[in-house]
Amino acid sequence: MPRRVRLNAVQTLTAGFALLILIGGALLSFPLAARNGQAVAFEDALFTATSASCVTGLSLFDTASRFSLFGQAVILLLIQIGGLGFMTVSILVSVLLRQRVGLHRRAVLMDTVGALQLGGIVRLVRRGLRVTAVCEGGGAALLALWFCPRYGLGRGLWMAVFHAVSAYCNAGFDLLGTGSSLTSEAGEPLLNLVIMALIICGGLGFLVWDDILTHGSQFRRWRLHSKIVAVFTAVLFLGGGLAFYLLERDRAFAGLPLSQQLLMSAFQSVTARTAGFATVDQAALSQSSTLLMFLLMFVGAGSGSTGGGVKVNTFAVLLLSAFAQVRRQEDVNIFRRRLDGGTIQKAYSSVSLYLMACLAGCMVLCIQGIALDDALFEAISAIGTVGLSRGVTGSLPLLSQWTVLLMMFAGRVGSMSVAMAVTKDKPQPKRRNVPEKILIG
Repeated sequence: MPRRVRLNAVQTLTAGFALLILIGGALLSFPLAARNGQAVAFEDALFTATSASCVTGLSLFDTASRFSLFGQAVILLLIQIGGLGFMTVSILVSVLLRQRVGLHRRAVLMDTVGALQLGGIVRLVRRGLRVTAVCEGGGAALLALWFCPRYGLGRGLWMAVFHAVSAYCNAGFDLLGTGSSLTSEAGEPLLNLVIMALIICGGLGFLVWDDILTHGSQFRRWRLHSKIVAVFTAVLFLGGGLAFYLLERDRAFAGLPLSQQLLMSAFQSVTARTAGFATVDQAALSQSSTLLMFLLMFVGAGSGSTGGGVKVNTFAVLLLSAFAQVRRQEDVNIFRRRLDGGTIQKAYSSVSLYLMACLAGCMVLCIQGIALDDALFEAISAIGTVGLSRGVTGSLPLLSQWTVLLMMFAGRVGSMSVAMAVTKDKPQPKRRNVPEKILIG
């Protein structure tokens, strides 16, 4: 009798996302999902399903004009499940059905939402789901005030709900039908501000929201994780917005009113960190702004959030560790706490794998004839689940499509998690090798 294969938490998470993508791709390839009744090719449907499930936003064609209401509903469902994590949704079903949540599912859930301990994980998820419902519901209500007068009640409500979920989950899919995201509505304050607020709320993560709801403005009582995510998110948002304004006020934003320039600068700073909506043509940005985009897309949102990237807290750990080395300090300290050595090692390992995957994907795109700057932008956008593009996504060769697809998957599940899922667990040997130093730097 064959031995039953039992997947660990990381393998379950990876396999679950893969299954979600396959189901989504199959549904989107049905003629019912296409607006004109002509079925989308399966490889194109699979690419779209991957982009939606991994909350990326890269698309081979315009969502509004290519997919029917059924197809749009499938994409919305994939965004919601992919953004929250399929295990989070399964816990919601279990709670509604009053079913017991076992230890294995709790372990998978711990990886999904980035929890620090197994105890209290279900309570954390319940609170996170309530925050999600309030944010998406409130965002949809505000967006309805903008969409309904322009598109009618029925379609306006659908577009409000779709964009609220897409923004909170940092997905970047839109239904405006322009093929250029929100560039035609760059001067609309209500639309832009609500989208920005939803992106930020989704990018904080369940742990941060748990501290906000538990301790409110008592910042000193927050977890160290929440403090780091909140502070560095604010610094990147304000610093990025100011930098975009100074770099583009006489270039991409030239000739626009000051209020619109400031709004577009703030929006660019927010959306670069894994959201995928755009109010300016990315190819029109200066080279300095493009480099800034690389940095913000690389960093991404907080761990356990709907966003991607190497994660803002991981990036913060790297900076703090580097500063500690420069100052010849053995410990890495912040907010009167010392970071654990294992956390620092994991941060370096995660970023190393992330960079290697990104450069490998960029190399494939370059081999297929895509210019280096466009290939690098596309690769970082894909593995960071950002969804912004310089206009090359719709014309990618087949090999490049599959490369971008795999990078989106690795970016959402985690490059470290994907690597761990395909390797066997090896117990720590009882006898360890003799250590020896080498030169570094």
